[in-house]
Amino acid sequence: MRVLPVCVALLALVACKEEVAQDTSAVPLSADAVGHYCQMDLLEHDGPKAQAHLAGLPGAPLFFSQVRDVVAYMRMPEQSHEILTVWVSDMGAPEASWEAPGKTNWIDATTASYVVGGTLVGGMGAPELVPFSDPTKAETFAKENGGEVMQLAEIPDSAVLAPVDLTGEAPDSEFEQRLRALSRTSGG
Repeated sequence: MRVLPVCVALLALVACKEEVAQDTSAVPLSADAVGHYCQMDLLEHDGPKAQAHLAGLPGAPLFFSQVRDVVAYMRMPEQSHEILTVWVSDMGAPEASWEAPGKTNWIDATTASYVVGGTLVGGMGAPELVPFSDPTKAETFAKENGGEVMQLAEIPDSAVLAPVDLTGEAPDSEFEQRLRALSRTSGG
């Protein structure tokens, strides 16, 4: 007879322990939002932003100063936590501008249309992926600023993982030529 009450109590405990789904709603940009890589205030940088929600880290998304950076993060195999949701700034929203992309106009990164290879640079000075919820607005932006409209899965790794020359010098600058000449003469 004692076994039955214990079993009922155990079943009640198991039933009470429901898995609570982690809230992955977009978090509005604020002065507390700092870039995951640069640790700089996102509000001080131009261009679209991103946030990634990771399993086991509720309410504390990783923010990114550039959309390019979050896509690179998504493609790196070394992640310690599962990525649950990624939000990006909708640059086609009425309140969005390059200087102030908006604090609450987030869209799901997997459904956005991106302008890739345009002339504008993001908040950290690297080429930017510019997200839009409306593909027509993305096409208009691409016509005005260069680039091609793509979906997330179509963006080549070279657009997010390749090194970026932030010096503005040509890849084969006079300085680089002199360095090569020096290394050849010193036996290197």
